[in-house]
Amino acid sequence: MRGIAAERAGYLRRGVRAAGSERDDLVLGAKTVVAAMAAWVLARHLLPPAVATFAPFTALLALQATVYRSVRDCVQYLLAVVAGAVLAATLAAVAGIHSWTFGLLTLLALCVGRIERLGRQGTQVAVVGFFAFSSGQGQIGYIGHLAGSVGIGALCGLAAHLVLAPARHARHRQQAVADLYATVSERLNGLADTVESSDPDRERLGRWHRDAHLLAAECERIRAGIDAEIENGHMNPRRSIDGADRALTRAREAVTIAERATDHLRSMTRTLHHALDSRELGGLPAAFRTRYGSVLRASASAMGEIGRTSPTDPCRLDEMIDGAAGELDAANRRERTTAEASPAVHALRGTLLTDAARLLADLRSGREALTGVS
Repeated sequence: MRGIAAERAGYLRRGVRAAGSERDDLVLGAKTVVAAMAAWVLARHLLPPAVATFAPFTALLALQATVYRSVRDCVQYLLAVVAGAVLAATLAAVAGIHSWTFGLLTLLALCVGRIERLGRQGTQVAVVGFFAFSSGQGQIGYIGHLAGSVGIGALCGLAAHLVLAPARHARHRQQAVADLYATVSERLNGLADTVESSDPDRERLGRWHRDAHLLAAECERIRAGIDAEIENGHMNPRRSIDGADRALTRAREAVTIAERATDHLRSMTRTLHHALDSRELGGLPAAFRTRYGSVLRASASAMGEIGRTSPTDPCRLDEMIDGAAGELDAANRRERTTAEASPAVHALRGTLLTDAARLLADLRSGREALTGVS
């Protein structure tokens, strides 16, 4: 319990001190409380108690993380309310209130709720239909009050978003991508040190090998944040940085490149970790070590260029990738003309060269993709 309490306290402190996801959650929670309370008070004063609960419930639906999602869910819920109320009123008027008509209402509501345009609110067709049929006996007066309660909740929820719209975080997303690339570049430089060193840092390489999956998870987390921010830009009255849409599109493409690079980085780390444990790494010729270290350092520099928050310079990036490719070609030629190494060392060199070639190929294709959005 103490650990959970400490975690919650830290979460609150981060939300109060700086902008970010924690503060966004706190602000959204505060807006939701105020909007639900206002909707309930208004509904209690203006409408019968039997339908007052629909107002705060609708306010909850109308306050999602982004304005676009709030409007979408709210509209879908209003459509579901209309559909459920119409079904209940029609069956009550035509066939009366009976057990078999309730069953028919359930069947029809479930069928209508499967309409794709209703999204996650499809189940509300049945819920609203049950209330209108059972509590309201399908009467128009009850259905009108229910619609009024839903309208009050929707207005309160959307008004809260208009008064204090969700914060924009385009720069935060760009910085997250830059930090990701800095980490990948650092790992590549670290692998270069491992290859070139006569006494590699076994502990650090082992830690990278064990934590290889964390970089992939970080890519997914950053991509989800970028997608959320792209959605946050729709219908949001708050201004963002100039060219935010293009910057976020570029950031998302950069994450895709980084994700591919981390796959190759994970393979290199696994290969070097195995080679270090089997003592095969020491059998690599010094000339190959130097060449391969240069390939990794040049690749790290190219990753750094891609990871900048400002648009990538395509000419500079081409020079970096070409330089790495030149070092890789030299290492390949050295491998083909060297025959004195053991089969295990040849296999090790071939695996490392293949991973580096795939990394450079993905960087080159990523450069072409980034050029279209920079």
